[in-house]
Amino acid sequence: MIYSTATVPVNPKGEPELTHHQVWSGLELKARDAREFLPAGVCTRCEVAEETVSHFVREATIAGADLREIITLEPQRKVTFFQATGPREGAIVNEIVEDETGDLMLRFYCYLGLRDKAPGGPEEQAEQAQFDSDQGYRAALLSTLNRTRELVAAGRL
Repeated sequence: MIYSTATVPVNPKGEPELTHHQVWSGLELKARDAREFLPAGVCTRCEVAEETVSHFVREATIAGADLREIITLEPQRKVTFFQATGPREGAIVNEIVEDETGDLMLRFYCYLGLRDKAPGGPEEQAEQAQFDSDQGYRAALLSTLNRTRELVAAGRL
């Protein structure tokens, strides 16, 4: 199994400050359309296929893989992406939290397996290393916050 976690400050020194509501709006937009938040060409398709009061289903093509995710929103707090189809199975979470001093933080964590691959095998080990690297989910959190700042500056959030 792959377990990874990362937490970054929402408002580091030198960056335009984001409110809790703005961070939430960015996370919700990212959940509905990842193309807004991933580097150009990484997500080539992303659409909400179904929506209920408790969740929505997103179908996307990310990094060449077709996937279907069941996404739950805990308003102003947490987005959970359940991997229904695609190369991974499990859950990915993006959560707004506060540190011990009350500063806003954005946290990611996941618990995943790779479909049709040996648990703990070389593919899973490589995926774990990628998630934990400087280009992994810590970078994705920073990118999400940067894109949210851009959308706020443009008056879209």
